[in-house]
Amino acid sequence: MYVKLNLPQVDLKFKQTGDIHLVYDVIRKKYIQITPEEWVRQHIIHYCIQLKYPKTLMAVETGLKMFAVLNRTDVLIYNRMGKPWMLIECKAPEVKLNQNAFQQALRYHLNLSVQYLVLSNGMQHFCFEVCNNELLLQKNMPAFPL
Repeated sequence: MYVKLNLPQVDLKFKQTGDIHLVYDVIRKKYIQITPEEWVRQHIIHYCIQLKYPKTLMAVETGLKMFAVLNRTDVLIYNRMGKPWMLIECKAPEVKLNQNAFQQALRYHLNLSVQYLVLSNGMQHFCFEVCNNELLLQKNMPAFPL
């Protein structure tokens, strides 16, 4: 149905309404229309769950107002203190993770001050730790802080 991603295989629930294909989002607790970007987002969410990131601390497509414009973060993960900890920006598999994608994530970071920025198109993934205003590329996504 959709391209095989460079992420662990997950068991997603699907349904169809007329010509519209839907996938169940375990965070939003509802069926969402499948788009290439949503396909990546659902795989990333399940990967985070496999990494033991608490579902209760994840938010999907959260509104973020920047310069009087409403944006939406793909996946935002909070720490146990309720502060934004990781921002994950998802793109469709055919979208290159270029400077524009990085700048979008950085703009969101300016409002959220996350410790980690992740970009993924399902094929490539970049995880950066933000440390003293520097982006440090990580080999893997970090363990969730206790």
